[in-house]
Amino acid sequence: MTAYDSTDGTRTGLALHTRMLIGFAVGVVAGLAANMLVGEAAWLDVLVTYVADPIGQLFLRLLFMVVIPLVFSALVLGVVEIGDPRSLGRIGGKTLLWILVVTAMAVTIGLVLVNLLQPGQGLPPDIAQTLLSESSARATEIAGGREAVSGIDVLLNIVPRNPVAAATDGDLIAVMFFALMFGIAATVLQSEGTKTFVGTVQGIYDICLKIIGWVIELAPYAVAALLFSITAQLGLDVLVQLARFVGTVLLALAIHFFVVFPTLLWVFGGMSPMRFFRGAQPALLTAFSTSSSSATLPTTLKVSVEELGVPRRVARFVCTLGATANMNGTALFEGITVLFLAQFFGVELGLLQQGLILVMCILGSVGAAGVPGGSLPVIAMILVMFGIPPEGIGLILGVDRFLDMCRTVVNVGGDMAGSVVIGRSEEGAGAAPVAPRTDA
Repeated sequence: MTAYDSTDGTRTGLALHTRMLIGFAVGVVAGLAANMLVGEAAWLDVLVTYVADPIGQLFLRLLFMVVIPLVFSALVLGVVEIGDPRSLGRIGGKTLLWILVVTAMAVTIGLVLVNLLQPGQGLPPDIAQTLLSESSARATEIAGGREAVSGIDVLLNIVPRNPVAAATDGDLIAVMFFALMFGIAATVLQSEGTKTFVGTVQGIYDICLKIIGWVIELAPYAVAALLFSITAQLGLDVLVQLARFVGTVLLALAIHFFVVFPTLLWVFGGMSPMRFFRGAQPALLTAFSTSSSSATLPTTLKVSVEELGVPRRVARFVCTLGATANMNGTALFEGITVLFLAQFFGVELGLLQQGLILVMCILGSVGAAGVPGGSLPVIAMILVMFGIPPEGIGLILGVDRFLDMCRTVVNVGGDMAGSVVIGRSEEGAGAAPVAPRTDA
């Protein structure tokens, strides 16, 4: 998932996640102090309206600025990579099936738990409505004034009449559909012009990641500002809600990691879950410490081949593609975050709307790898699409580092479990480990 470790070596001082934690603490402490000491003071409203809110809004606008090019380029490249004729075939088809099915299972687990545990509920209705009324106007403005989608129009609007208009209106699901069709067509054509276009899309994707890297440098200040605004109004209640959110995410990740993966390994991979966890341990520890599927990839490949007995050609394809596209933990986190904030602000979401969220989390997680906060633009746009104030992201950023470490373990574990299952279906890879060799 997102990598909070700086790889360019240009920055000195405190790490980003440390600065975000400091921003979280400053925002919470200052907000609680303001709530308890001055309460309804007029100057506090001025401070929130003209200082804290604008800082948070600037951060959100910068995220929205890159969401359309990021989603479009990430999905086009993801489809092209999966459909590369040099590697497509049985392995490619099985990998794609694994990604879609297992990621859908992960998001479903998250959505079910949020509906059962209701971690976002507990605020007095009048306070929730006050927060919603204060934030929804700004959210609608950022999204271009779109109304919440519902009913049969949701299904029809998946296919955009005008993809440019869909991008302008922030219609994320329509943009995703258009990007998928574009990627499929580019895969089929394989002409010189198509290759040039794909190279251009790669450049757009790289630029988006760079811009997000710059934007995330502002996150510590945005966290402090957004949390100050919320805690100044809610006091200690907001911390209780945040603890329930963290617990829900950890429970969902644990169910997916310790129940779904072992079941799939046992039934389809012919491998004992204990053997899998014992062999995969080096990669899982690396994933937890780096919070990066990409940084863990060399260890993932080595462990898959030498400890789990996956054929080298299968491990290279499945794990390499999985490091960017198979984001089970990320998709699960996105789904829980959206529903948690909907409950927090008192926004009702029906089954059809939650189904759409599931689809968007699956597709949106493809482009969320390898960059700090890479999933934030997608989460923010989904929030606005369903009338949920994106200011709530400030709550999540304060605890994101620890949750990022945990969901990266699930992401990497999903890559290795997929390689075992697909490897066994190809050559009976689960029978015995191959002779140790060094990856090229």
